Amino acid sequence: MKNIYEPLKFKLDKVVEESPLIKTFFLTPDEDFTFKTGQFVEVTIDGTGEAPYTPSSSAWVKDKMEITIMKAGYVTEKMHKMKGGEILGIRGPFGRGYPIDKFYDNEILILGGGVGIAPLRCLILTMLEEEEKFKKIDICFGAKTPPDFIYKDWYKELGDHKRVNLLRSVDKADDSWDETEGLVTVLLDKVKTDFSKVMAVVCGPPIMMKFGTFRLLELGVKEENIYLSMEKNMSCGLGKCGHCAMGNYFVCKDGPVFTYAEIKDYPNIWI
Repeated sequence: MKNIYEPLKFKLDKVVEESPLIKTFFLTPDEDFTFKTGQFVEVTIDGTGEAPYTPSSSAWVKDKMEITIMKAGYVTEKMHKMKGGEILGIRGPFGRGYPIDKFYDNEILILGGGVGIAPLRCLILTMLEEEEKFKKIDICFGAKTPPDFIYKDWYKELGDHKRVNLLRSVDKADDSWDETEGLVTVLLDKVKTDFSKVMAVVCGPPIMMKFGTFRLLELGVKEENIYLSMEKNMSCGLGKCGHCAMGNYFVCKDGPVFTYAEIKDYPNIWI
């Protein structure tokens, strides 16, 4: 029987800098590792601690895994100093991911910003393995500035998929930028769809998720069709420590993916 408290060993193959504060870590497990898109793992550094992250690679791939991490605290600072060759521990996967089966035969709208694009990359890569099962995939991505966009080489590949419509915006453009300038929510005005029938996914900074969700509701997306990847202090991953409690839910166990209809009446969901 698997010991849920014992981390599996992963070798860090390489580290890629995505932006000044964000890096992607390429990992190889000792044995095949499976997860569902939207689930998260606890990354353990011996003698330092552990922290929760959502994989950014496809859920179809079992012998490799990528995790994109923003430097924001003690554990992440230690990770950002790694160069490759180190051994990390991974606990999990934990929680409830995206209900891909409910997305089949529908138009999907993905709204993401900042490092929130990382778990959305996992979702998109997973969906594109079965691209023919989705009517259309509209992707609206935003960043503060052009250099802040992570996965810079990925977007042309996305644009080559016939069912994908990719739109990007930056809060503040420079001379290199020839796409939309403005908050990511302005991209929703360019999406041509029947919003009352669309399945929407939102992931990013809390303020972006809040106003992105409100804009989707204004456009007619149903509350039960808005899927949010919530971020709370998911310390144990097992619903034991209580740090990630949100109303009647534990984000680590009952989420991190929730519909807006499930959590809308709880206070402080955007914190």
